[in-house]
Amino acid sequence: MGSVMGRRRKGEEEHENHERWLVSYADFITLLFAFFVVMYALSSVNEGKYRILSDSISSAFRNVPGSATGALVQINPNAPLPVGIPVKKPQIDPKRQQNRETLRNKAKEITAALAPLVQQGQVRVTEGALGITVEINASVLFDSGEARLQAPAVRALTAVGQIIATTDFPITVEGHTDNAPINTPLFPSNWELSGARAASVVRLFIETGVDPRSLTATGYAEQRPIADNASAEGRQRNRRVAINMEAKTPDQVKELALPE
Repeated sequence: MGSVMGRRRKGEEEHENHERWLVSYADFITLLFAFFVVMYALSSVNEGKYRILSDSISSAFRNVPGSATGALVQINPNAPLPVGIPVKKPQIDPKRQQNRETLRNKAKEITAALAPLVQQGQVRVTEGALGITVEINASVLFDSGEARLQAPAVRALTAVGQIIATTDFPITVEGHTDNAPINTPLFPSNWELSGARAASVVRLFIETGVDPRSLTATGYAEQRPIADNASAEGRQRNRRVAINMEAKTPDQVKELALPE
């Protein structure tokens, strides 16, 4: 009897010890579940705040008043798009407008005064954003390798000088050559030749009545070609004198836009 009771008690103790691991396992599962719940709560997006942010961005780009409560904004797809703030067009100064008209008229007068040379292709009168440019072939003005104006050239440039003398716009006279080198006692290089030719035109303008303070003479030698120096025709085009009558101030330069 005693042995039977002993075996029963020993069996019960062995049964109880065998199932104690379930308690620890259950505690571990509970802690793991709680850990994942916390991680999910930290990583989940607050839908209400996301909706408010989305509505605010949409309202800013579409110029539609947003909702402080985060309510969705209903937009009619057939409604016209909101019009932005109108851009005010800059007002043109009447004096600048008058200067622009003056430049346009001077270009017409110079073209008429040099009409025979224009028809022959020896003179080009162009109008651009910076003003008027008169390009004259050097063969019309000078002998080869010389900077002294020929008699016909004096008459043509005198007519141009009389036209531009009535204005106060700055005038730049540019001398240009081809790439053929020159080496004479008077002109050691094309720099001296191009500068001397520009100075000859400036002196004539002064004698015609143009204000010396508005005149500038500069020589570019062969550095600014308008044609290919590889051909005789191109070299002839590059040998030229350019007379630029520009706007008076930087503001006028921006405003000046002469039509073709």
